Amino acid sequence: MDLLRDGPGGGHGLRAAALLRRSHPSDKELQVAGLLIAQSAEAIRPLLGERVARLVRLHAPGTPDPQDDLDVDALCRAVEAGRAGGPDAGVLEDWRPVLELVAAGAYGRTR
Repeated sequence: MDLLRDGPGGGHGLRAAALLRRSHPSDKELQVAGLLIAQSAEAIRPLLGERVARLVRLHAPGTPDPQDDLDVDALCRAVEAGRAGGPDAGVLEDWRPVLELVAAGAYGRTR
């Protein structure tokens, strides 16, 4: 949580995650990727798993356009919408349960 609180990304990551929560309510990993868009994919991988790291990595500037990846497309659209502002996205601490859920799943897959 401290890494997210002090790191880059600011409010548009929160807004992107909130938009993804609405458009993809059962995809917690995609929502977390929206929250973490400005973080390092390599730092994310051991904590939250390969899929979240891959989504964050593919969203990064200069990455080839993944035209056939609907999840990356949804992430990119939510990030752009989040940058434009929008409804109140809450606070970072609201995301703790989702982060813990995704982290627990990632841990279980790597054991």
